[in-house]
Amino acid sequence: MDPADQWVLNPETGEYELRPGPAVPGPRRPASYGTDGADATAGGRTRIPGRAVPPQRGRRGAPDDGPPGRRGRRSAQRKPKAKKALLWTGGTMAFVVLAAGVGGYLYLKHLEGNVTTTDVGDAGSSDFKKDEAFNILVIGTDKRTGKGNEGYGDKGSKGHADTTILLHVAKDRSNATALSIPRDLIVDIPDCPTKLEDGTEKVIPGLRGVRFNRSLGESGRDAGCTMRTVKEATGIQPHHFMMADFNAVKTLTTAVDGVDVCLEHPVDDEDSKLKLPAGESKVEGEQALAFVRTRHSFGNQGDLDRIKVQQHFLASLMRKMSSSDTLTSPTKLVKLAEAATEALTVDEAIGKVSTLKDVALELKKVPTKNISFTTVPVKDNPAEKVKATVVVNESKAPEIFDLIKNDVSLTEVKQQKKEEKDAVAARLKGEKAPASEVRVRIMNGGAPGGSAQEMLNWLQLQQGVTKSENAGNAPEDLKKTTLEYAPDQAAQARRLADLLGLSGSAMKPGESVTNSQGLPAMTLTLGEDFKGAGVRLDGSGTSVPDVEKSTADKVECAS
Repeated sequence: MDPADQWVLNPETGEYELRPGPAVPGPRRPASYGTDGADATAGGRTRIPGRAVPPQRGRRGAPDDGPPGRRGRRSAQRKPKAKKALLWTGGTMAFVVLAAGVGGYLYLKHLEGNVTTTDVGDAGSSDFKKDEAFNILVIGTDKRTGKGNEGYGDKGSKGHADTTILLHVAKDRSNATALSIPRDLIVDIPDCPTKLEDGTEKVIPGLRGVRFNRSLGESGRDAGCTMRTVKEATGIQPHHFMMADFNAVKTLTTAVDGVDVCLEHPVDDEDSKLKLPAGESKVEGEQALAFVRTRHSFGNQGDLDRIKVQQHFLASLMRKMSSSDTLTSPTKLVKLAEAATEALTVDEAIGKVSTLKDVALELKKVPTKNISFTTVPVKDNPAEKVKATVVVNESKAPEIFDLIKNDVSLTEVKQQKKEEKDAVAARLKGEKAPASEVRVRIMNGGAPGGSAQEMLNWLQLQQGVTKSENAGNAPEDLKKTTLEYAPDQAAQARRLADLLGLSGSAMKPGESVTNSQGLPAMTLTLGEDFKGAGVRLDGSGTSVPDVEKSTADKVECAS
C-alpha cells in the first residue's frame, strides 16, 4: 500500500475501495491482498473483498482517538532507514510492524477490528508507558482452532499456555531479554478474578504445585491468570500480554515467504511429520508449525530442548522481519498484518491502534544483537521418580529474575553516552575521607521495611561509619538509591560511594542537611534497587549467572 492511496466510496458498488494516488512512472504497484488469497482490482482501484472498510475521512462518526484521515507519509526521496521489530511466537507483532512502517490510519483502524482483546483487570498495567521499561507476556497456545489444525490431536483443547515468553524491554531501549517459561514448570497458580463474557466477574480458585500450562484455559482461566502466575513464580510483573494460536505460525511464516532454520543432523519425525535434511532449510506453513512443535528429534526429546529450538526459530523470524526485503514490501506487510491480527489477542490496555503503534516504535529501537534469549533455570522435580516436570533452580533463577526486575541486560551494553559517563565518573575521583569522618543520615525511600536500620547497623558495626543515624522514611519513594551531599562533603561522599558501590550518577551534589546533633550531614536515601546491606548497588562484582543464552542476531543450528 502506498501512503498516498485513500479509501473512497464507489457509488456503483456501494463499497469502499482503495484508490491509488497520482500515477508515477515505474512498475505497476501490486494489488492489496484479499482474504481469499487472491489480488482483486477493478478500474485501476484495489479493494479488499469481504472486509468492512473504516469510515471515509471527515465522515460523521469517525473515531476521535486520532486525527481523522491522517495517513503515514514518507518522502519518495528519503532513503529508508533500517527498521527493527520483534515478531514473537509465530508473529504476534506483525500488526505493529505494519503500524510503524507504511500503514495508513484508516487501514490500521481496520486491522484493529481484527484484534481480540481481554480485560485482565489489575493483573496488568492500565496503560502503556513509552518512557519506562516494560514487560510483555507472549503466549503461544495449543488451541487447535483454524483450518487443518484439528488433526494435531487434543482437538478439544481450550488453549493452554504451551509456549510462554516473558519479554523485558529496557527503559533505554538498548536491550531486551526474552525469558522462556517451561510449560512443565511446577508453580502455584493464585486465585484469579476473571471477567466473564456477560460482564460478571468470577474468582477462579488457585492451584498449588501444578504445571504452569494449566494457568490458561482450564476452568476458564484467561491470560490474566497466566500473568498472575508469572508474577507469583518470578516476582516479575507482566504489564501486558499478546497471545496467538497454531494458525499464527502457519500463516505468518507463509506471508514472509518462509523462515530459515538450521539443523546439525537430519530430522524425520513421525509424530510431528517434520522431515528436513542437515544444514540450512526454509520452512513455512505446516512445516514451520511442525518445526516448533517437534520434541522427539532434539536433545533428550524433552520440552526444554524444544524451547531452545523455538528460540532459534524466533531469532530467525525476527531477522527475517527486520530485513529490507520484508519491510520494504507493501504486499508482504499487508499479508502479515491481516494474518497476525486474525490470530492475535491482547489486553485492553494495548488494544487500540494508537497504543500498538507506540509499542511498535519502542520495540524497533532495540538492536537484535542485544536481544537475549534464555530460559528460567530449572532442575528435575525431586518429588517424581519418573522425571516429567521441573522446578525452579533456586541457586540460579533468583539472579536472572533480579536482573530483569532491575533492568540489567544479559548482553554487554553501554548504558550511557560517553560524555555522561565522564561527567559522573569525575564525582568518584579524588581523595576519600576516613570512614570515621563520614557523617550521614539514612532514609528509606522505597526499600523493604527495616532497610534503613539494617544499613545503619552494617555501616556502624562493619565499616566504621560511626557518625551515621537512621532518619526514618523519605518524603517520597525512589527507583534508585541516591546520596546527596554538599561540595565540602565530596571526600566523605566518595568514601561512602566506595563502600556501597554507588555509581557517579547516584551521587547528587547539593546542600547538606542537619543531623540530630545539629551538625551538617549527607543524606543517603535507599531506593527500590536496595537489595540488602553489603550488596553493592552498582552491580559491580556481580556477574551474569552461568545460564544458557543466545542473541537474536546469530544463526544457530538446532542439535
